[in-house]
Amino acid sequence: MTIVLYGIANCDTVRKARAWLRARDIDHHFHDLRADGLDPARLDVWLAALGWEQLINRRSATWRQLPPEQRTALDTARARALVLAHPTLIRRPLLEHGEIVRVGFSAADYETWFQQ
Repeated sequence: MTIVLYGIANCDTVRKARAWLRARDIDHHFHDLRADGLDPARLDVWLAALGWEQLINRRSATWRQLPPEQRTALDTARARALVLAHPTLIRRPLLEHGEIVRVGFSAADYETWFQQ
């Protein structure tokens, strides 16, 4: 099973996650959301697995720059449209390993996940 780490290359948390994976020789593919884009089908999988509330980073600069009317009264369909228009709204990094989808990075959490 291929491990895919989604994020943007200049994100500090993504860099930490990539370094953690490399330090443990865990084979993975990095998908840069800015350079490589976002597949709508992948987004649908993530929304089903996590829900838009967990997927969207409401502390991001991208979120803060959105007009207030786009940030209110969100539902799955509106959140999906926003993320497709602004992939950097996704909480990073997003790790996909088979059916498992996780967001964020914590060395302790990664240790637990990869021991299972």
